[in-house]
Amino acid sequence: MLEHIDPTQEPLFLSRVVNALRQDGVFIVGMPSLESQAYASEVNTFSHINCQTATQLTSTLNRYFNNVFSFGMNDEVLHTGYGKMCHYILNLCVRPKKY
Repeated sequence: MLEHIDPTQEPLFLSRVVNALRQDGVFIVGMPSLESQAYASEVNTFSHINCQTATQLTSTLNRYFNNVFSFGMNDEVLHTGYGKMCHYILNLCVRPKKY
């Protein structure tokens, strides 16, 4: 869902998510990878205004969480492999940093 958030509003959105979580809270976020957008439909790319690479998304989330576990998906396979080959990125974020 983060792909639908305007990049300029992303820090505000994530800081509100963090502040809404307890210290033992968990945030699961996923998005189509930036690389996958070359194969997406026009309608899809129109609404996906904030796709990122796996590295970019992990870097972003590390600013808000102490631990970020990154996974990639291709078809029905969930893995921790090469990010540039992922069509979908999934991150499990724990131990929020309070703002």
